[in-house]
Amino acid sequence: KSREYSPEWERLFSRAVLRNIPVSEIGHLREMIGGRVQLRSQPQGVFGDLLPSQPYLRVKRIIDTLVAVPALLAAMPLLAVLCVMIRTDSPGPAIFRQERIGYQGRKFTCYKLRTMRIGIDGPAFTTETDPRITRLGRFLRKWRLDELPQIVNIIKGEMSWIGPRPEAVSLARAYERTIPFFNYRYAVRPGVSGWAAVHQGNVALEEAVIVKLEYDFYYLKYFSIWMDFLITLITVKPIITGFGHR
Repeated sequence: KSREYSPEWERLFSRAVLRNIPVSEIGHLREMIGGRVQLRSQPQGVFGDLLPSQPYLRVKRIIDTLVAVPALLAAMPLLAVLCVMIRTDSPGPAIFRQERIGYQGRKFTCYKLRTMRIGIDGPAFTTETDPRITRLGRFLRKWRLDELPQIVNIIKGEMSWIGPRPEAVSLARAYERTIPFFNYRYAVRPGVSGWAAVHQGNVALEEAVIVKLEYDFYYLKYFSIWMDFLITLITVKPIITGFGHR
């Protein structure tokens, strides 16, 4: 609910507008500067703004498919080489499959190039210094090449190029129990990259997950082709720049 102001304040606001001085609530200003929807106090007050544009959801699905089909054809030779390298580098399959939670809370199998040794126990989440990651796996993760098989998920309609990153089922269920508004991120298809991913990377602790949700909800609130274009630029720029310097 919007805050109510006294007539004196309303007159001050109107004078500012007539003089071409922008007027914004402090919460909205923090939101635009930080790129996050603040949820720590009365989060239900912002949820009405988080319903994504249904027409753009349909357009986005068409764009995803039109880009994903030729992208998969172009990536197949590289994928074949990487699969051989992974099998040579360490025992186990080249493709890692994991059940995750996606659009509207539905489960799906997410595909990635395997970057970790198999048969070694560890936590459900992965850190950058995780000893289970292979030498080749670190390279694949650095340049995000491990995400290439998710093009298949995009073609199947389970994922999008841009959206909240999908969580493993065990982690998602745990967050749903402790963070009541976690399910709102299922309003759009999960993405290969996303607003939270480019700002925060992978996180697992609950406090960090709440911050990640604030980034995800900012994406939902401003869901548009321009938002997707911005995230795409932020995602690919370090990859292109990094390879250009090698």
